[in-house]
Amino acid sequence: MARPINEINAGSMADIAFLLLIFFLVTTTMDVDTGIIRRLPPPVDPTVEPPDIRERNVMNILVNNRDQLLVNREPGDISILRDRVKRFIQNRENRSDWPEKRLQEIESLGEVYVSRGIISLKNDRGTSYQMYIQVQNELAAAFNEMRDELAMDKFGLRYERLNNPDWTNAINKAIPMAISEAEPEDIGGR
Repeated sequence: MARPINEINAGSMADIAFLLLIFFLVTTTMDVDTGIIRRLPPPVDPTVEPPDIRERNVMNILVNNRDQLLVNREPGDISILRDRVKRFIQNRENRSDWPEKRLQEIESLGEVYVSRGIISLKNDRGTSYQMYIQVQNELAAAFNEMRDELAMDKFGLRYERLNNPDWTNAINKAIPMAISEAEPEDIGGR
């Protein structure tokens, strides 16, 4: 007499697998990629001549493949980059080799000095991502601190707490985030 073969009921296996999949999808947290918040400039009109920028208005920052900084042809350090950028852009000492300032009437602020300073950033292809982000953070922090100082002086509020769009626009006009970033290339330091 032949023995009957026991069968396993696998009919609900697909249901169980589906429920497990749903469970893991619902309970798993996904990392949200965050980037650097920057608005790209509009495309350049090829018929318009680029403005003439004086060398004194540009702070050159180079980052080599060993994550070393060169700020205006001098060795730099990430820990003091923010302060160097602020001092350069504001030029409170009125140095003749630092950016020019022009007195400008800005609605909601009155007459303020606006710097013509530009930060030019260039990275080596071998620059680490961590160093790249640190430099970007320090540059953004420098401009944010300058905006905070002006907002506190004019409106008694920090920049991010300004609830009037006219005030925010005025601060942005007075302290534009003038950062020029060149395409990475092999700039040395090996």
